[in-house]
Amino acid sequence: MEVLYLLIPLALLLVAIIVGTFWWATHSDQFDDLEGPAYRILMDDAPPKPVRRDESEESGKKQSSGAKPTDA
Repeated sequence: MEVLYLLIPLALLLVAIIVGTFWWATHSDQFDDLEGPAYRILMDDAPPKPVRRDESEESGKKQSSGAKPTDA
């Protein structure tokens, strides 16, 4: 019977911690959007930007002007 003097305050302390944690989570917007992150994983990243023809030709000229091909 004397163990109840210890267990009841410990149970009340545990309940207070759980309620406090739940209150903090709801007030810090932890439960704001439950479905968004699940769908965000499934979506692809943004498609790569298309390379304009004049940019690709200029980069090819810059690379080919400095480097000489070697025979293997």
